Amino acid sequence: MGRHHSIFVLVIGCAIIRPPRDGGIRYRGLTQEQVIRSVQILPVDYEIEYICRGSRIIVGPKVRKCLPDGTWTDMSQHSRCPSPRSSSSSRKKKLYIGALFPMSGGWPGGQACLPSAQMALDLVNNRSDILPDYELELIYYDSMCDPGEATKLLYDLLYTEPIKIVLMPGCSSVSTLVAEAARMWNLIVLSYGSSSPALSNRQRFPTFFRTHPSATLHNPTRVKLFQKWNWNKIATIQQTTEVFTSTLDDLEQRVKEAGIEISVRQSFLTDPAVAVKNLKRQDARIIVGLFYETEARKVFCEVFKEKLYGKKYVWFLIGWYADNWFKIKDPAINCTVENMTEAVEGHITTEIVMLNPETVRGASNLTSQEFLGALMNRLGGKNPEETGGFQEAPLAYDAVWALALALNKTVEPLKTKGRRLEDFNYNNHDITAEIYRALNTSSFEGVSGHVVFDAQGSRMAWTLIEQLQGGSYKKIGYYDMTKGNLSWYGNDKWIGSGPPADQTVVIREFRFLSQNLFISVSVFASLGILLGIVCLTFNIYNSNVRYIQNSQPYLNNMTAVGCMLALAAVFPLGIDASRLSRQFRLWLLGLGFSLAYGSMFTKIWWVHTLFTKKDEKKEKKKVSQHLEPWKLYATVGVLLAIDVLSLMIWQIVDPLLITIENFTTEAPKGDLDVLIQPQLKHCSSKKMNTWLGVVYGYKGLLLLLGIFLAYETKSISTEKINDHRAVGMAIYNVAVLCMITAPVTMILSSQQNASFAFASLAIIFSVYITLVVLFVPKIRRLITRGEWQSEQQDTLKTASSTNNNDEEKSRQLERENRELQKIIQQKEERVSELRSQLAERQALRSRRRPSGQTQNHTGPQQPPPSQAEPKQLSQPPGYSPADKLSSSIPKLSRNHCHNSRLPLLYK
Repeated sequence: MGRHHSIFVLVIGCAIIRPPRDGGIRYRGLTQEQVIRSVQILPVDYEIEYICRGSRIIVGPKVRKCLPDGTWTDMSQHSRCPSPRSSSSSRKKKLYIGALFPMSGGWPGGQACLPSAQMALDLVNNRSDILPDYELELIYYDSMCDPGEATKLLYDLLYTEPIKIVLMPGCSSVSTLVAEAARMWNLIVLSYGSSSPALSNRQRFPTFFRTHPSATLHNPTRVKLFQKWNWNKIATIQQTTEVFTSTLDDLEQRVKEAGIEISVRQSFLTDPAVAVKNLKRQDARIIVGLFYETEARKVFCEVFKEKLYGKKYVWFLIGWYADNWFKIKDPAINCTVENMTEAVEGHITTEIVMLNPETVRGASNLTSQEFLGALMNRLGGKNPEETGGFQEAPLAYDAVWALALALNKTVEPLKTKGRRLEDFNYNNHDITAEIYRALNTSSFEGVSGHVVFDAQGSRMAWTLIEQLQGGSYKKIGYYDMTKGNLSWYGNDKWIGSGPPADQTVVIREFRFLSQNLFISVSVFASLGILLGIVCLTFNIYNSNVRYIQNSQPYLNNMTAVGCMLALAAVFPLGIDASRLSRQFRLWLLGLGFSLAYGSMFTKIWWVHTLFTKKDEKKEKKKVSQHLEPWKLYATVGVLLAIDVLSLMIWQIVDPLLITIENFTTEAPKGDLDVLIQPQLKHCSSKKMNTWLGVVYGYKGLLLLLGIFLAYETKSISTEKINDHRAVGMAIYNVAVLCMITAPVTMILSSQQNASFAFASLAIIFSVYITLVVLFVPKIRRLITRGEWQSEQQDTLKTASSTNNNDEEKSRQLERENRELQKIIQQKEERVSELRSQLAERQALRSRRRPSGQTQNHTGPQQPPPSQAEPKQLSQPPGYSPADKLSSSIPKLSRNHCHNSRLPLLYK
């Protein structure tokens, strides 16, 4: 079995064929002697090259390749070496192109690109309008996509005859090496298969061109799609390799120029789990992924686990993956095919268009489909999917045509300078400059599309845009970067109703006051204003009534007006937070408070000033000091002026401005990809807390002082301000409500309904209590007693001008007055009686004085004074019988009161 197997291996390959007449065969890696002596079978994929002797030129296939079936390619076409006389190109001068085609290695693109380039050379050399005096010949080697091998081959190309006028490498790593060294030999480098963005560097690679677009060509297409779908914020995730890093750097610059922000930038080396989680945590929605196919499966397995797919997300991937890349079983991931299919649904891919989608005959007079047919024939029916570089074959074809057209364009300019293309050598800079200028301005239609180079020498091509729909890729558009034209089919499909938003849409909604609350409070405020008008009208109409006059009606009028102003401030408090309304409510509330509370405070202040002095001065003040009304009005004026001045300074120094308060975002009802950002308008100044502290401090001191004065004067009775007790009660209520409301409204400033309800109801309750306490008793008294505007009734009913306590004291004084009158009358009678007795005794003593001496011993003894005096009258209370007569007389005379003085005593 082993032997037979060994024999089988030896016979696999192609037998050596005979060379054409007048020609030979060049065997790669073998000498002619080795072939003749020891080699009979050449391995599969081995290539041979026909050469002709002398000046003869090969006609027909120049290179043949060993196929797996044991035959050579293009066996149906004969290769000949005709004599120079039979060749139409015998008079043409040859221009040699040194090429490196990777027939094996990481990217065996030469398998299809070499036949494609040879097709182009055959067509160019047979054209009489392109380089009619020249023939292009390709000298090529297999670089195996290895920079080390390419270095050796580059040395062979440069240091062996003939001189090469242009170098054509493939594979990015090889092209980097060749392009960086070529400038030392004044050589133009034209690559057909290099996509690295690093090659788009004119300072490092000054003579480099490529028909294969740079990997960064995807980026203009991506930016165009971002703009089409109104996305201004994207995220990226990349594998940490040079090609993807440079591509992402270019993308970052382009989106910045377009006004698009890369909000999240993640990278990974082998495990993308952490990077995907970061994308999820930072709410990435539009995500550009740059990684190879194997890493793509790892990424989307993590995407499935993190639920980073669906109608809220869009992924942008590279388009050169296999169509079924997500269905390939990969032991490196633990997701099923169904999981992967679900995760990748709807993603967008961008892919460089390497075959013109339009039926256009370009410079080669072939359409793209005709080119594919010719290439298939040249490949001998080999499966395109198994042929390396089949996708890039049109680029190699157009590279030859771009070179031929550029060389053709340089013929005339060089002729004017006395130069020819065949004069080129590695020290001739002028010819290189002309070739560079011609290539840099190239523009023609090729089988890969419109061929044009940008300032960095990179191909500017169309981009194919596809979307995965139902597990398969569908073309949804093309983008032509050169013209900025987006050809859109309109068949894009989305899981949701349309393209998702680039971020969670935050809808800003202003919080407004509840209409029902505002209407309810407004009704109470309106009724309060109506009550104020009624009280004010009543007070003005009955201002001549003595009872109303003794309550200081003008101060009460100020109280009513202040209450109405305070109630009017409720309306702008709930209408809007505009600057004008805020200032309006501030002035209304400030002036209303000053008028209403200031007038009540004035009454209490003056009552306290006049009637709470020291005992020794009290009677004097009660009798002599008269309350002057202008002093009351002046006090209210001072309080009002302080408020007006402070408000004016506030408005001038630190005016009110509209500010917006943002609250925590809220999720809406329903399955909507939005968040609600509640906002609330405030009208405040820069140092709002300072101003409020000053105002609240000043008003708070007034409220505390008002409470103290009301308490001190609660037991005082005065006719001049007969309602000061009611005023004190109103001050108690206003002070308590204000002291509670001010801090609470500051705390509730972010809750518009609670703040408005608390502040407005406090104003309404304060006003209602004040108006009811001050005016309702007066209205009731005048209605129940009929004390209207009648001076005659006021004169007849003197007692009606005082309150109930004053009437009781008046009746008591009347009773005391009557008792005092009786006592005075009794004392007057007793004085008269004593005077008569004194007169009688004096007369009796004067008669007995002469005979007094004789009768001293014989006269009868006089009775004691108590027996001789007549019976005294009953003594009044407080009368002392021990008082001497002589002292009683003056006291009685001082206490004697005439009847004309009784009214004064009554008063």
